[in-house]
Amino acid sequence: MKTFILLAAFLACAAATTAGTSKVLCYYDSKSYVRESQARMLPMDLDPALSFCTHLIYGYAGIQPDTFKMVPLNENLDIDRSHDNYRTITNFKSKYPGLKVLLSVGGDADTEDANKYNLLLESAQARTAFVNSGVLLAERYNFDGIDLSWQFAKYKPKKIRSTWGSIWHGIKKTFGTTPVDDKEAEHREGFTALVREMKQALSVKPNMQLAITVLPNVNATVYYDVPAIINLVDIVNIKAYDFYTPERNPKEADYATPLYAPQNREPLHNADAAVSYWLQNHAPSQKIILAIPTFARTWKLDADSEIAGVPPLHADGPGEAGPYTKTDGILSYPEVCAKLINPNHQKGMRPHLRKVTDPSKRFGTYAFRIPDDSGEGGLWVSYEDPDTAGQRASYVKAKSLGGVSIVDLSMDDFRGLCTGDKYPILRAAKYRL
Repeated sequence: MKTFILLAAFLACAAATTAGTSKVLCYYDSKSYVRESQARMLPMDLDPALSFCTHLIYGYAGIQPDTFKMVPLNENLDIDRSHDNYRTITNFKSKYPGLKVLLSVGGDADTEDANKYNLLLESAQARTAFVNSGVLLAERYNFDGIDLSWQFAKYKPKKIRSTWGSIWHGIKKTFGTTPVDDKEAEHREGFTALVREMKQALSVKPNMQLAITVLPNVNATVYYDVPAIINLVDIVNIKAYDFYTPERNPKEADYATPLYAPQNREPLHNADAAVSYWLQNHAPSQKIILAIPTFARTWKLDADSEIAGVPPLHADGPGEAGPYTKTDGILSYPEVCAKLINPNHQKGMRPHLRKVTDPSKRFGTYAFRIPDDSGEGGLWVSYEDPDTAGQRASYVKAKSLGGVSIVDLSMDDFRGLCTGDKYPILRAAKYRL
């Protein structure tokens, strides 16, 4: 009996230690500063979230094409005295002493001359310029490290197939077999060198961290040499979402962020497959972070779409922009919850969306509205909510991964418009960890 009690106490302590060390990376996309109305997020709006975050990731810095130096993407907002967002954000550490604030570079936000990310990897001199300028930028503005959210080439989208022959074709010809980069091997070696050189430069500074982020639809098996880099990085953040988007798959609506592969889909287009690559290559599970997107992907349904709404189904490009984010094919979480069926919705408005949950907890939540008799007004939405965020956090816990990342805070309900609670997706993920 005494042995049993000691064992129970040990297991309880181990569980508490694991929960206490789980990371919650909170991404802050600074472009939310210049949005309008309820979508505009100022630094002070971050305050209610930060007690739930272990890391705050500031997005995004970029690369200057001619010098290959790391530079702010918006100097007026980031470092100009009138705003000075870099210092404003890192100053949160005085209120939250345990918070680590990292500067992220790339993140699909640096759109000027995208090929510069490959060119930098091909030149030792360019890498040196990037590393030195990046460390200087981080040190000058009191960041605790750098996140390499590298903009590698994305694999090409594929049509969703439905026959057994097509499935066998998909298994034989995975998403890594269609070349999108003629110098894949060179860029893989160049990124390994970049990680090594950045780690050496950061190691000279006290307590500086190095993170890498795998962006959506980037083939990790091509560009990330796990055994060569895993001991050099503190965090591997896997953005395992956007497997299907209205931009990449305009004629087919489907789950954007499945945890596991739905039936008759590409077997690697899901979060579990993305995580498994790193684990199978002996990455320590505690270094792996799984992303939870706070935004929805939307498609327009038309007269050819199935009325049942079950994916995959025919679509006609991106859904219309929301009132806050004003971008076709994307809605923030508060924009989604405002469209869901509500008995109190105003008469005369377009019918609201019908929400469909996933009892299997494997694929995600969606909502839809079939088109009217004229074929207009149809909408299909794939999104994460507090329930599915909690399910992804439970997956992280079951796999003994390092934690979750919230991408990003500005698309969560940071004003509490849905239920009155601010940051419901962040909160749900944190509590489930």
